Amino acid sequence: MTPKYAALLEKVYEIHDLNKATAVLSWDKEVNMPPAGLTARVQQMTTLSRFTHLLSTSDEYGALLEDAAGELDGLPYDSNEASLVRYLRRSYEDACKLPPDFVARSAEVSGQARAVWAKARAENDFAAYQPWLEQVIDLCQEQAELYGYEDEKYDALLDKYEFGMKTADVRAIFDAVKAELIPLRQAIAERGTAVDDAPVHQAFAIDKQKEFARYITEAVGYDYARGHLGTVVHPFATSFSRDDARITTRWYPDFLNPSLFGALHESGHAMYEQGTHPDLARTPLARGTSLGIHESQSRLMENLVGRSLGFWQAHYPKLQSLFPQQLSRYTVDDFYRAINKVQPSFIRVEADELTYNFHIILRFELEQAMLNGELAAKELPAAWNAKMEELLGVVPPTDSQGCLQDVHWTRPGFGYFPTYALGNLYAAQFFATAVTQNPAIPDELNQGQTASLLAWLRDNIHQHGRKFTPGELVQRVTGQPLSHAAFMRYATDKFSKLYDL
Repeated sequence: MTPKYAALLEKVYEIHDLNKATAVLSWDKEVNMPPAGLTARVQQMTTLSRFTHLLSTSDEYGALLEDAAGELDGLPYDSNEASLVRYLRRSYEDACKLPPDFVARSAEVSGQARAVWAKARAENDFAAYQPWLEQVIDLCQEQAELYGYEDEKYDALLDKYEFGMKTADVRAIFDAVKAELIPLRQAIAERGTAVDDAPVHQAFAIDKQKEFARYITEAVGYDYARGHLGTVVHPFATSFSRDDARITTRWYPDFLNPSLFGALHESGHAMYEQGTHPDLARTPLARGTSLGIHESQSRLMENLVGRSLGFWQAHYPKLQSLFPQQLSRYTVDDFYRAINKVQPSFIRVEADELTYNFHIILRFELEQAMLNGELAAKELPAAWNAKMEELLGVVPPTDSQGCLQDVHWTRPGFGYFPTYALGNLYAAQFFATAVTQNPAIPDELNQGQTASLLAWLRDNIHQHGRKFTPGELVQRVTGQPLSHAAFMRYATDKFSKLYDL
């Protein structure tokens, strides 16, 4: 290791450790912290965020970075060293655009807004949250101007979650998805009640749900020696290292899907982090390369694996043994059809595979309107309901089931939501490539085994962390840029069979 690169690494490790300490505080805040601890916790996290930002934007850090870059000039593009310097340069430039005061205000507003949102959501009280949403919108607008942009204001924020992606690119992809998905959804709607989801809408004891959630996440490859399953209002995954990647889910006593598929979804995220190469440890490369690519891993485990018939032929007997009274009268085919029912719903995280993308398109369009000043915070509930009716044909009866359902707008995080639908497209494209390269994967999945698929993901995606941009990675892995084609082939085939179209 060269001396200047070694000096840079020491600083990188220090900043990384501070960021992870903040992440531990955040995880504890969501999972374990008593409500009365919020004020002190926000202060602690704000202090750490401010201090970390100062370190990562200092002239000293910039000099270390440039010295190391000069020393490493000529190394192969895909080497760990060249990849880290490339990523750090980009991140340093972005971080320097945000003044410490802005970072501190964002952390403080986000910390307080989340608690207000949770209460407002529980009490269906949008008016209580509106002033905080106004602050979040202001922060997003300020952030976009600080970062700068050439075409659309939204580009500045989208780029931080899906590097290199433009708003116009996303709009074009989403328009193509809509053009093919809407006729498919309409054809399914004409089949009426062809699929019955009664099997998953029963009384399911939460302790047994927890037992099965652990069983099924372990079955797909999540390593509990390096993981943990917690309970939260809004499921998420987080990692403090490749050896400590945690997941969460929520439990409904009368509906199985949220806990089951929430746990599978988050395990996909966590397995990505667990699969990063050990040589990337304590650097920002030991993470997923983008939120869209990260989402591809969670959607792949949740849907392409977790909602497949073969997978349940192997694992349904275990579920039946835990819930004999509820499931003994239903066959595996009944259960498979139930978990794949297509029906417009109010809640994004509980949406079926097909209509989920419309939930994302709705948020993508509303975020642009709020960012551009075309939609005020007070107008959000009405605008939300109008778009729900336009895209899904349903109107939420309450704001808790509408514009208050997501935690994402408690922080300046506009640009995040499109990555969810992009993740569906990446997932299908990656899966199709994996099956082409290893035709044994479908047969193994039909036996409930994911070893070959996980090995392929480890080899082609997980181990690289953030070494490559999302565009580079999808081209490297599949041989072509992101397209909606693989997803539409998969969805059309699956749901045409389910609904006898």
